[in-house]
Amino acid sequence: MSLLSLSLSVYNVQQQSIKLYRLVESHNNMRVTICRKNGGYKEVPSSELVPGDVFIVTGNKQILSCDSVLIEGDCIVNESMLTGESIPVVKTPLPNATTRSCWNGSTEDHKRHFLFCGTQVIQSKPAGQSEVKAVVFRTGFTTSKGELVRSILYPKRMDFKLYQDAFRFLMCLTIIAAIGMVYSVCMLRSNGVATGTIVKKALDVITIAVSPALPATVTIGILYSQERLKKKGIFSISPQKINICGQLNLICFDKTGTLTEDGLDLWGLASTKGKGLRNIFRFNNGDKLPWGPFFAAMASCHSLVLLDKTLQGDPLDLKMFETTGWELKENTVLKQQTEDAYSFIVKPGPTALKVSKAGIVVLKQYPFSSALQRMSVVTKVIGKEKLTVYLKGAPEMVVRLCKPHTVPRSFSRELQHYTKQGFRVIGFAFKSIWNGRDIKVADLKREDVECELIFLGLLILENKLKPQTTPALSELSKARIRTVMITGDNLQTAVTVARNSGMIPLAHKIIGVEASKAKMSGTAVISWKIMENGKSNSHVCTDESKFPMGDFGNNKDFHFAMTGKSYEILIQDFNQLLPKLLINSTVFARMSPNLKGRLIEEFQKLDYYVGMCGDGANDCGALKTAHAGISLSEHEASVASPFTSKIPNIDCVPLLIKEGRAALVTSFCIFQYMAIYSMIQYLGVLCLYWEANSFGNYQFLFEDLGITTMIGITMSLNHACPELDPHQPLGQLISPPLLLSVFLNVILSLALHVFGFVMVQQQPWYSATDIYSACNSTNLMSNEVTTNNTMNAASISRELNDNYYKSYENTTLYLLSVFNCITSAIVYCKGKPYRKPIYTNHIFMILILAQLGTCLYFLFGDQTAVYNALGLVCTPLNWRFYILAMITVHFFVIMTIEEMIIENRHLWLFLKKCCKIKSMRRYKKMQGIIKKEPNWPPGETSNYTTCCIVDEEVLEGHSKISYEDDKNCKESLNRFATPTSEQIEEAKLQERNNSRSLFVA
Repeated sequence: MSLLSLSLSVYNVQQQSIKLYRLVESHNNMRVTICRKNGGYKEVPSSELVPGDVFIVTGNKQILSCDSVLIEGDCIVNESMLTGESIPVVKTPLPNATTRSCWNGSTEDHKRHFLFCGTQVIQSKPAGQSEVKAVVFRTGFTTSKGELVRSILYPKRMDFKLYQDAFRFLMCLTIIAAIGMVYSVCMLRSNGVATGTIVKKALDVITIAVSPALPATVTIGILYSQERLKKKGIFSISPQKINICGQLNLICFDKTGTLTEDGLDLWGLASTKGKGLRNIFRFNNGDKLPWGPFFAAMASCHSLVLLDKTLQGDPLDLKMFETTGWELKENTVLKQQTEDAYSFIVKPGPTALKVSKAGIVVLKQYPFSSALQRMSVVTKVIGKEKLTVYLKGAPEMVVRLCKPHTVPRSFSRELQHYTKQGFRVIGFAFKSIWNGRDIKVADLKREDVECELIFLGLLILENKLKPQTTPALSELSKARIRTVMITGDNLQTAVTVARNSGMIPLAHKIIGVEASKAKMSGTAVISWKIMENGKSNSHVCTDESKFPMGDFGNNKDFHFAMTGKSYEILIQDFNQLLPKLLINSTVFARMSPNLKGRLIEEFQKLDYYVGMCGDGANDCGALKTAHAGISLSEHEASVASPFTSKIPNIDCVPLLIKEGRAALVTSFCIFQYMAIYSMIQYLGVLCLYWEANSFGNYQFLFEDLGITTMIGITMSLNHACPELDPHQPLGQLISPPLLLSVFLNVILSLALHVFGFVMVQQQPWYSATDIYSACNSTNLMSNEVTTNNTMNAASISRELNDNYYKSYENTTLYLLSVFNCITSAIVYCKGKPYRKPIYTNHIFMILILAQLGTCLYFLFGDQTAVYNALGLVCTPLNWRFYILAMITVHFFVIMTIEEMIIENRHLWLFLKKCCKIKSMRRYKKMQGIIKKEPNWPPGETSNYTTCCIVDEEVLEGHSKISYEDDKNCKESLNRFATPTSEQIEEAKLQERNNSRSLFVA
């Protein structure tokens, strides 16, 4: 059994190692051409590269073997191995590569210049006559891919109670085994058993009490779950996290590509006219957009690439460019020294409107950055000298870079009008540089190009919900699993999508939380805004100031929505208030990849089990931070997250949770059954040790392999229940229901064995010295009939040493033991609400019936060969029916206890209420506090209160994820009291003093 457990564990580790090896083998076995100081080239194995080596980037689907910095030429790279998204990425050389300052900063700052290990170079484009070169930056496990592989080999320790309780559970069994060893030594010694036999029998107790089959059966259960997920299109590189998925109670979703369709439909265009926006130009009526700055921006301001005569790139860029009817061609004619290596030309296509322009040359491109929320290009019309800059991005970001007088006064109103309808809105701007001949484009800095722009207008795109989004969110909501949206899109658009998808019910209020800092004093300000009517009310809120509170009566159905900028300020200046806000926050917009990861960590501090579902592009950090990250990707081998789904929608999330719950319940069932099986055998052996007897080797073999191991292997074959139950399964192995179940079953098994042991000795046909007294001796072989029925202690010891275990006690207890193991398997192989019913597990049912038939055959068969092989003796027929009756009564008793007490959720809730037991999870405590707070959530009334001052000890406790008890939590996070007039005057005086100090400074 130990060998089987070890073999399965090794097999599981080996399979994971093979998967990891396949992820890294492609760049370990290749040759790279490096540049020498004398100007020559040498081809070396990729394993010999060291930081500082300069090598040639050849393209042609070259797999990169290290993290490197591009210093000459441009590349088009497929980073799907790291991000899970197969959109080609354009890489540009690091500017000013000869200066030392250019190497300062993090990898994220220079991401567009980095070539990451494991990614594929689709195409390389040299600048002029030189070759595309890169310098090695990191190798091995220090690379970006190496860090991901290392995180898989040595994952972050998850605070999952099952694994902690499993260790405690095994320790308890070990203690029980130690007690049994002491008992065994005492009893066998008193019966005159030899010392060598005593040692062997005492050591047997350890393997009996602590089952060696336990690790094997648990591992098998996880492997079954992993295989079932694989058949459904969900792949896992971290199988141990499948059980954790059964405890997920908060799921974060990206919006674009996850909740909504990948592709976008152009709905309309609003361009500037005077001091306002002119009427919408609709794209669905067949009209073509006329030539102008907006048209030129749509034709040139994108990051599309031409690969194998096919346009590839971001779906938004593709849709926008296709609408113009123009074509993209490589710039093979108009090569200038001022151009980037990656320069292209866009020209009118056959279906485009006739214009007087021959085309537009894109001279330089500043790629889209999630942190900057924009991209721009430097262009010129063919045959003209004037340079034109076109920029697109988030409307709020674009207007900051424009001249104020070019931004329409109705901008905010118009933007809110479209975003409220769920449209995705992109802002455009441009400016002209007249002295283009005197400017070296390659030396232009981004901050100099993206300033003093002229606002062009808004491009409005329709991003439809995926058909599966609303049903999946509804299923999660019915299961009481909280859902949160984390997106980089506009706040109002995100709120509308949340409404339309059902993430926020129509009857619930949405409160916008806007945090900002005053420019002069640096004082943090919180604005509360009910987003339906657009009203807002702002007031300074610091530790020594006050903020507005609302009166919603008894309505606690509300949701907070905020932007990434507000979230950052809340972390910095309102850290003590943040946990309370997160309890009801549902929409987070304009979130950078880094903020997404930090947000998930804050949810985890509140004891949520957090899942993250995204498309893998900008969600890698969040996917790795969450307890269970699910990447929607077509690439099975992506290491962007623990789980990768080929299902291109969020249907995979309920599927994973169902399978996780089934796997978790299966693990508990296996632990319970293995504990009961160990205790059944343990009790039987200890009872027999009273008479210096024990089970025979073949008896142990049949019970261990023929009964328990087969049950352990097939018990895990139950599939997940197709419906998500609104109640979560127990997350702790050491919990009152499970412990009570095991305890009562052990007590009943003890009673069963002791009762059988005592009753068989009370039978009139029983003889301690004649094992054939109960039946006719003709039923046995003549050479086995004993002539001397008198057995003393010495003969018992001799018989025991010769492995002779035949006795009426042995036969009775062994039959009770094997039947008890089978009936316990039926009791603990649970079905609904988390797994399908037991009868749907056909292999398990066939096995149970076969085992019951075999044991009944042992009981009533009267086969001498079988009895001799197992060391059983013949007993009267009425005693056999008596054994069967004992087993039947025992089965119905434990089944009744399991159904009426252990699985009775209402009973446990009643007991919790009577004993006033409250949940220890921090978010549950916070919800209880908020429920009792009459002035929460904040609203639009004149009712003011002061924000409590939080001491350093409480803040330190929050940062270390260790809250105090309910009282301290209330005092530090949620006690708001109406201020006195003295407190108000003191706050005003303090604010005046702060302003006066700033003025003097």
